[in-house]
Amino acid sequence: MAIEITKVAKRVALSVAAVVAVLILALGGAVVWLQFGHGYTPRIKGADSVASLEQVQLGRFKQWVLIRGAHRSSPILLFLHGGPGMPMMYLEHAFGHDLEKHFIVVEWDRLGAGKSYHQGIPASAMRATREIADTHQLIELLRGRFGKKKVYLVGHSYGSYLSMLVAARYPNLIAAYVGVGQVTDPQQAREVQDRFFRREAEASGNRKLLDELDHHRPIDREHWLFEYHAELYRSTSWLPLLGTGLMAPEYKLTDALNIPRGVSFTHKYLKYDAIDGPLTEKVKALDVPVYFFLGRHDYTAPSNLAAAYLNKLQAPHKQVIWFENSAHFPFLEEPKKFAAEMLRVYYQTSSGLTTLSSGRDSSFGLVDTLT
Repeated sequence: MAIEITKVAKRVALSVAAVVAVLILALGGAVVWLQFGHGYTPRIKGADSVASLEQVQLGRFKQWVLIRGAHRSSPILLFLHGGPGMPMMYLEHAFGHDLEKHFIVVEWDRLGAGKSYHQGIPASAMRATREIADTHQLIELLRGRFGKKKVYLVGHSYGSYLSMLVAARYPNLIAAYVGVGQVTDPQQAREVQDRFFRREAEASGNRKLLDELDHHRPIDREHWLFEYHAELYRSTSWLPLLGTGLMAPEYKLTDALNIPRGVSFTHKYLKYDAIDGPLTEKVKALDVPVYFFLGRHDYTAPSNLAAAYLNKLQAPHKQVIWFENSAHFPFLEEPKKFAAEMLRVYYQTSSGLTTLSSGRDSSFGLVDTLT
């Protein structure tokens, strides 16, 4: 059985990607000129800093990576974006500054996403197993480049699905795993969403939504997640994300226009071939410290399901950190708290306050062939 987050995650990614491109075009010549001049990342002061926007060879394909940090001696913090196919790199300038003081922050547009989308990608390359293999290769490249034994791995939404599989297969390379908008079981997530929609519809007197729920009619989940602050806590639309993305210096106009193309391509061809079943059934233990950074108001990937999953997950150390003023994007909605909590994770895991176990098989049914 192919594993997907939820249909609403696909629709959200497709919609925001399309609107990003439309808004850029609609804003006219000034923004066009601005975006064509934005294929770079600003330097960070200091002789020991790193600020690089570059392509790296992962498998058979070159893919874009953003690397930023005030000190090359800092620990590596690798983000895996969600979607599938919806990049995070274009948001880093809005939330990464505090993180860059203490980490080497790495944003990666995976094959078929954002800057790493192009028309020459064969459909057969779009596989979850390849994404896992590419992640492993990127981790090895980063370890060699910066002389580190391990990296801190952060997965957002669909990226949390991939990240847990990477952490299960390669625990010796992961200092700690942090799940944000953590994926669990798609069917259970849909049921929780339906109960949330009903509760909100009854409270607001929304007869249209109640009628759709009562008669099991198709629901525009994306619309209602935004309407009831379950995607962005302080907004009822994608506009804050879009406005932030339009100011990204790392994205040219052509990169922005490739976002909807990449999302559509990824959703059409991506094969979920790594595990057969939801994470809650296939990954029941990890040999790394595990932290879930959960938005209290997240119903896109319901945070109560994530907390319940972590409660059952076996790990040498595990903890939920709640973000009370966030929904699905805690790193963007509460960036200072996110950075502070990431620093605390580093202090805990580097000072021996968490104890790693060893000698246990951590593959949990992952497909062995990563070609």
